[in-house]
Amino acid sequence: MDLTELSIVSIKTLLIYVAFIQVVPVMIWVERKGAALIQDRPGPNRVGPFGVFQPIADALKFLFKEDPVPKEVNRLLYNLGPFLILLPSSLIIAAIPVGDRVELFGRDILLQVADIDVALLFFLSISSLGVYGILFGGWASNNKYSLLGAMRSSSQVISYEIPIALSAANAVMFYGTFSLRQMVMQQEGVLLGFLPNWGIWFQPIGFLVLFVALFAETNRLPFDLPESEAELVGGYHTEYGSMKFAAFFMAEYINLATASALLVTLFFGGWHVPWLSDSWLLLKLGSQNVVALVQVAMFLAKISVLLCIFVWVRWTVPRFRFDQLMHLAWGNLIPLGLANIIVTAILLYFFEGR
Repeated sequence: MDLTELSIVSIKTLLIYVAFIQVVPVMIWVERKGAALIQDRPGPNRVGPFGVFQPIADALKFLFKEDPVPKEVNRLLYNLGPFLILLPSSLIIAAIPVGDRVELFGRDILLQVADIDVALLFFLSISSLGVYGILFGGWASNNKYSLLGAMRSSSQVISYEIPIALSAANAVMFYGTFSLRQMVMQQEGVLLGFLPNWGIWFQPIGFLVLFVALFAETNRLPFDLPESEAELVGGYHTEYGSMKFAAFFMAEYINLATASALLVTLFFGGWHVPWLSDSWLLLKLGSQNVVALVQVAMFLAKISVLLCIFVWVRWTVPRFRFDQLMHLAWGNLIPLGLANIIVTAILLYFFEGR
């Protein structure tokens, strides 16, 4: 890789990563305002207009807050925990295609940090590493509630990674590729003359299984058993404060953004504008770079809708019991995912195999 290529990749990485990081303060505000709207109360309304500067005040509080370390903790793993949960969340951003391409200095530059042929496998394998941060942090804290939260998280994540993998396998069967970029390219156009050619129409069961499993994978209500306040105080991060706690907090919201990006990529056409082809946009707008801006804006809009649904579900659906959580995975989602693979294989055989 020459210096120019290295510079392009570095700039792309910086821009895309910074864009995803902005999800954290925005979602903190949206989460609080959404909860207030659902519960019929004002929400943040003191720091800035409509409380929009409240996330900045929170960040300053975490930055200057004391960082006590409990006695008899395993200091190495205790300090590694927040880093190990934040790192995978940041790495999987590299595989997400946020748009098609731009033209700069006579080069076609893909709007994706790394166009990996096995991007879906990369996404799933790296995202599964986040549980180590929870396990290390919970065990090393020398707190029984933190340990219980870490144990719950390990069983929950392991259980729900199976339906996620089944949904991913189903998508690979349907699209015929592991490349997230190629999956998006196949969703361009119109279906039956009036529907966007999105994967959700062909794989509604796969979407449902993946959507529910991602709630559990991101530890969001109604699947937040590893950190449920009623019985575990705060769960695996009970003994953390200051920026270490903020790292757990940031990882959760980045995971929400990347989970939403995966759903958009597999089932909602990625960067494609509904009913408008990329070639039509290029003809009307006259510049590939302007088309790229429209595509990125559409990708972000689709992610925003899913993020709002995550918030809506959190403040309307009660928390499951742990046995219900496990039964949903092993008794419902996994059989449903397996059945969906069988049905997809049969349909592909009759419609494409002959």
